[in-house]
Amino acid sequence: MTPSSPPPLSSAVFICISFLALMISPSAALTCSSQKFTENQVYSNCLDLPYLSSYLHFSYNSSNTTLSIAFIATPSKSGGWIAWAINPKATGMAGSQSLVGYKNSTTGSAQVHTFDISSYSSIVAKDLSFEVWDKTAESRSDGSLAIFAKIKVPADLAASGKINQVWQLGPSVGTDGRLVPHAYVGDNLQSKGTLDLKSGQSSTSSGGDDRLKKKN
Repeated sequence: MTPSSPPPLSSAVFICISFLALMISPSAALTCSSQKFTENQVYSNCLDLPYLSSYLHFSYNSSNTTLSIAFIATPSKSGGWIAWAINPKATGMAGSQSLVGYKNSTTGSAQVHTFDISSYSSIVAKDLSFEVWDKTAESRSDGSLAIFAKIKVPADLAASGKINQVWQLGPSVGTDGRLVPHAYVGDNLQSKGTLDLKSGQSSTSSGGDDRLKKKN
């Protein structure tokens, strides 16, 4: 009997790739491009941010310098908070103009507030230095939160076409609405970078690029 010939190389490669795909868990394969919103909001771009398992969806209208964003992350503890911010003058959280989302301790509904973080010792709700509207938040089935807003990008930042973005996760919110500070180690110190409004790309302060998904 003539021995059977081995499968073609292309078939063997396909089998190997298929096997590896089965080994990848759904959570590991999840990226911003697979995320949906209850109100079916659509954005031009999305980013898998490199720290704190966070995601940013955004569109920028250069004609009226409006930035529409959706930020998704999971608080560091149940009852905690998430934040996405623009820092008009620097690269860290101090001085940033922040959108903060958390669940109301009484109703359990997700909500978003603005925080002008003039320093780490002053973290209280306050109007931002630029216009922001259509602020909403939602709880997601996987335990994460999403915050939404439209932002009037300041003229100097719109002219440069770039903004300094910062994102964070925190453990809890006090009964007076004050945020319990986030950890000051590891990824919490790295979660910042530059967002190019024209290209839709982002880079971190360490020089790495976030994974960008262009949405058609």
